[in-house]
Amino acid sequence: MGKIIALANQKGGVGKTTTAINLAASLAVQEKKVLLVDADPQANASSGLGIDIRQVGVSIYECMIDGANPADGIQKTAIEYLDILPSHIDLVGAELEMINIENREKILSAVLQPLKSSYDYILIDCSPSLGLITVNCLTAADSVLIPVQCEYFALEGISKLLNTIKIIKSRLNTELEIEGFLLTMYDQRLRSARQVADEVRRHFQGLVFKTVIQRNVTLSVAPSHGQPVMLYDADSRGAIDHIQLALEIIRKNK
Repeated sequence: MGKIIALANQKGGVGKTTTAINLAASLAVQEKKVLLVDADPQANASSGLGIDIRQVGVSIYECMIDGANPADGIQKTAIEYLDILPSHIDLVGAELEMINIENREKILSAVLQPLKSSYDYILIDCSPSLGLITVNCLTAADSVLIPVQCEYFALEGISKLLNTIKIIKSRLNTELEIEGFLLTMYDQRLRSARQVADEVRRHFQGLVFKTVIQRNVTLSVAPSHGQPVMLYDADSRGAIDHIQLALEIIRKNK
């Protein structure tokens, strides 16, 4: 039975989608069957894996709003063992369309539960907000991975996210756990980055991943080629960091 991990942080620009793409690819390289669910209307995870979103017939939007079969929307990627359920800009309006639907917080859960037996890991790239779509993602997930940018304002907003997780855990998904906090965009030359990293570790202790995603040019260039970093440059720092993260998650979930 697969594990559903949501990658969430309502603060944009923290490396969430970059982590989603490259963690999914790194787990697949370890021969784990992975489905990446792009639940962000910007659809960057989809285009970052080479999907032409203009050609997408069935996306996560059709699955959630029209009751489409997710099997019709799932696409293969350039990496064996890695599939993607792409997003669409229409997802922006989905929250309004869902208002009158019964059990609206559990729509995504109903879409993903039948897929759990086909995959080792299902990763959800959440949108950078705490709206109804993100609530759906957290209700569907077994755990949540929180990327934290190693910059001054990084800790702002984490308390809001943790509060949302607490509410969802008490009302909608009692099984929801924190998979871990992931330090991203780390530049060891900067004292401020080291201070933020120390503060996150002091605050969240054992919940912080040992792996740190260092700031790396290749990580920001690879998506423009529609490739995860290990296909674009397997020897880059970004590729090595994400492989280490994948191995850490596999060890943790044995």
